[in-house]
Amino acid sequence: MHRLVLSSLFFLAASARADDWPAFRGAGPGVASGKSLPSVWGPATNVLWSIDVPGGGWSSPVVWGDRVFLTSAVSDEKQPEPRKGLYITDLQGKPAKGEHHWNVHCFDARTGKELWKRTAFSGKAGGPVHIKNSLASETPVTDGKHLCVAFGNVGLACYDLDGKLLWSKNAIPVKTSMGWGAGASPALHDGRLYVVNDNEERSYLQAIDVKTGEEVWRVDRKEKSNWSTPFVWKHDLRTEIVTAGSAAVRSYGLDGKELWVIKGMSFPCIPTPFAAGGLLYATSGYVANPFQKPIYAVRPGAKGDISLKGDEPGNDFIAWSQRRAGPYHPTPVVYEGRMYVLYDRGFLACYDAKTGEEVYAQKRLGNGASSFTASPWAYNGKLFCLSDDGETFVVEAGPELKVLHRNKLGDMALASPAVAGGSLFIRTRGKLYCLREKQDASSLPR
Repeated sequence: MHRLVLSSLFFLAASARADDWPAFRGAGPGVASGKSLPSVWGPATNVLWSIDVPGGGWSSPVVWGDRVFLTSAVSDEKQPEPRKGLYITDLQGKPAKGEHHWNVHCFDARTGKELWKRTAFSGKAGGPVHIKNSLASETPVTDGKHLCVAFGNVGLACYDLDGKLLWSKNAIPVKTSMGWGAGASPALHDGRLYVVNDNEERSYLQAIDVKTGEEVWRVDRKEKSNWSTPFVWKHDLRTEIVTAGSAAVRSYGLDGKELWVIKGMSFPCIPTPFAAGGLLYATSGYVANPFQKPIYAVRPGAKGDISLKGDEPGNDFIAWSQRRAGPYHPTPVVYEGRMYVLYDRGFLACYDAKTGEEVYAQKRLGNGASSFTASPWAYNGKLFCLSDDGETFVVEAGPELKVLHRNKLGDMALASPAVAGGSLFIRTRGKLYCLREKQDASSLPR
């Protein structure tokens, strides 16, 4: 294990609950705050610590208090090197070779020390995966008592935060489109784990009792393969589980009954729905279909089929839409009243989050900005876009595109980061970094 520790004095006490990052994108719009969050970093700049992570995986880190959780898959045979960017070769997924061990890691957020590691599953891969995918792409989720991990066609497991196994369930492998494998992360709310499994055989949404692992309900979905994480949308009227699919955006009640639907998405569907400023946002945007790349902004309280008719931009429950603006991989971010849409090929666009009015059209982030998979995030008046090359473009939030910094880590990066407790956590192909603005010891609480 290699670890770089600049000084444990840079890290404050364990974060408050509001500063946790318990799920993919923090289970929200991907926005954080904190004076110690860095704007500039590099392999030896503003690095609190870095640690080698054995094996592979593109799951995001999640953070609760002073603990960071991450998953990985270690194989006993050499696997093909992952590929970045968009391409027209190697599209068919291939079975991973050999035996694999699906691991769960817990690190001390202050020092990077590994507190515990558990092997959730061991054996053969549950099916082929795309060369850009991994055997550990689903992000864990926690409520501070339970840590739930998903490994595609392999299984689900639940631990307490000290690494005690509470329950485990093996998966029944299913076929995915072109053998691309799985990727949707689970969601956790009020004692229930919500899992979307969209595949080529029988797609479903499942609710599981997080204490026992027992199924509470399961509903079939009229979908084929998708890779979008479900979102639990809690607003003044009710709580609902929103799912994005290539056939439709669908919302379900806590009893599994469908509440509303919006047709008119694109295949495949990857970005996750999220809420900000009283609206829900859902999008998809396959790069090869320029005419079907929608963004929808949905008001609370919808019922039934609320799909748009013809060219109408909105209706009683759809506040606004953009039919040709959706991204392929990255989920957009809403920050300070604006929606920023990052596209795989290195362009950024900006819209008014309340009205959908274009603030600025697609503009390239800069030379060399050509491949993006991770979702953008925001804090302290800035937007951050992490490229597949491990370079983060730091953009000033506002009505014009202004790139402030380009921060390089020198390693491939496809996972969306976590931001918690005043620190930024970025996973690259081989490492997990904890980044934090350097402070004088005299400025820290005593």
